[in-house]
Amino acid sequence: MHDSVINDGGFKNLFTDLPATTAKECVEVLTSSSIVRIERIVSTGQASEEGFWYDQDEHEWVAVLAGEAKLLFDDDPQPLTLKPGDHLLIPAHRRHRVEWTSDREPTVWLAVFFTGDE
Repeated sequence: MHDSVINDGGFKNLFTDLPATTAKECVEVLTSSSIVRIERIVSTGQASEEGFWYDQDEHEWVAVLAGEAKLLFDDDPQPLTLKPGDHLLIPAHRRHRVEWTSDREPTVWLAVFFTGDE
């Protein structure tokens, strides 16, 4: 028996119902369980606040599906540019921030958060 929670069990598309330009990123949990959470994140020109670093207890696998973004890791002086199809694994507690997201089109991220080493 699976312990996942599925939004409504219905068919959906990651590119429909994209929010218009908003002050904050739009984060939608697509499904989750006790060990994994999958989110669609839509950015419309947002960046992390000055001096803010994500330092998460979970590992994060993230992919850019549309748009463009720049991530900066505190152990790397050069930002990493992500374009559609690019993905990476961010280990738990690897400090990072969003330096920039495109304001010309929505940046659609697919993020998978999980714990442990499984």
